[in-house]
Amino acid sequence: MRRLVLLFAVLAWVAPGRAASKGEAKGDFRTSDRCVACHNELKTKEGEDISIGLQWSASVMANSARDPYWQGSVRREALDHPAATADIENECAACHMEMEHLIRRDEGKKTPVFSNLRQTGGASNAEAEDGVSCSVCHQIENQGLGEPATYNGEVVIAPSSDHVHRAEYGPFDVDSAHQRVMQSSTAGFVPQSAAHIRNAALCATCHTLITTARDEAGNVDGKLPEQMPYQEWQHSDYASRESCQDCHMPAVNEPTRISSVYGPDRVGLHRHVFVGGNLVLTRLLMDHRGELDTKAQPEQLQSALDRIYQFLKTQAARVSLEGLQQDEHTLSFRVHAENLTGHKLPTAFPSRRVWLHVTVRDQHGRIVFESGHLNPDGSIVGNDNDEDPGRFEPHYTEITRPDQVEIYEDILKDNHGHVTTGLIAAVDYLKDNRLLPRGFDKATAAQEIRVVGAAADDPNFTGGGSTVQYRIDTGSAQGPFHVEAELWYQPVGFRWAHNFEPYKATEPQRFVRYFDQVSNQSAALLASAEATH
Repeated sequence: MRRLVLLFAVLAWVAPGRAASKGEAKGDFRTSDRCVACHNELKTKEGEDISIGLQWSASVMANSARDPYWQGSVRREALDHPAATADIENECAACHMEMEHLIRRDEGKKTPVFSNLRQTGGASNAEAEDGVSCSVCHQIENQGLGEPATYNGEVVIAPSSDHVHRAEYGPFDVDSAHQRVMQSSTAGFVPQSAAHIRNAALCATCHTLITTARDEAGNVDGKLPEQMPYQEWQHSDYASRESCQDCHMPAVNEPTRISSVYGPDRVGLHRHVFVGGNLVLTRLLMDHRGELDTKAQPEQLQSALDRIYQFLKTQAARVSLEGLQQDEHTLSFRVHAENLTGHKLPTAFPSRRVWLHVTVRDQHGRIVFESGHLNPDGSIVGNDNDEDPGRFEPHYTEITRPDQVEIYEDILKDNHGHVTTGLIAAVDYLKDNRLLPRGFDKATAAQEIRVVGAAADDPNFTGGGSTVQYRIDTGSAQGPFHVEAELWYQPVGFRWAHNFEPYKATEPQRFVRYFDQVSNQSAALLASAEATH
């Protein structure tokens, strides 16, 4: 009876008279409120809430347009290249507010960012603010997936057969009764089964990003392979074992309903958590609900944050200590950091970094040596780039001093060969020693996913991990010595946040303020190992 009541409520909710949003009037998309009405109130037998709408609402996908770091970055790029503002905003909107972008693209128009967001003083636009919404991913056609034509969010959307009915793709066969319910509740969408919805190439459409580099006058100055997790995955052992969806949308391992209205249990539902590593954004969405117009409830965001920490702790990396040896004044050992993911670690947006924090203590527990300590402000002790925006920490094969830190990261360069955190100014990389996934052959890697810098010639930097030799002068300290090695991850590095400071505009300044408030919580421990010798 309860499911019938819900069904009638859904049908009544979409009755004539409800105002249509721009996307609905055009017939291309529906905002998420049309979908969550039925795809919530779902639980496993153990009571885990697997409601599709609730999980999605707390994800980075749902909040891609609310992301204050993204907003600050777009404003910075527009200030750096004012003549190209319209092109820059359009390129950045393609994946972060994709419904609005695709609507305008098909009308031959560019998509502005700030005028579409109430958080930045613009008019409220549901299609823009809904981020990567349900009817974007589930309407993508199986045309050109995994190919350059569909990168940067330039997907082919399912066409309407009669200007009313549109295909909405999912992984399950849907009977005619359910098709009619969804068609009624969404004003025209007809669910259809399609295998490509579980293809990693679907994710590659937005997660392969090739940015247009521009000079100071705004002229095109080249292309930068800014995000390449799909290509990294293809070049690894994981391509034949696990897809993007297997890790980031973990399956429910029991039959379960996919709709709260009515219908049979389904085998193989994937959670719509889109779990990853953006702990900073999730925390900011909780802390600044009003300013960011956060829709997800605090308990949903806290669950998402807990899930991120658990994901990073259990599925990202492993660390081991090897070959501890000691002579009169020297302690030597090797630290091996192993990448457990299916792409580089970290991958995608270049603000992310992973590094080794190594500490040696004497028999009294006093610190004899420490490399890679994280300061409360989010900077790393000894990191050249955090101290000076024009420098960066090299890749090390051997570390002997506390001011040497092994940081796995990609460093951008502009057309003058200088270090930059400006994406539109960047034309290539000065360094890319991010940890490689298992099976990744750096000798045969394509140009856009190559290893750059000293790591390219390091025989101990291979597919699966990196080994660094440490030789520590223990001086007069007495052993036995206790060694602890930790691998840390930070989604927005100190320099990437604080390079916003010179830009006297609302969005960059707001993010610096936000970052300073959470800087002591801006990183997560991935793995650790310890030994005594």
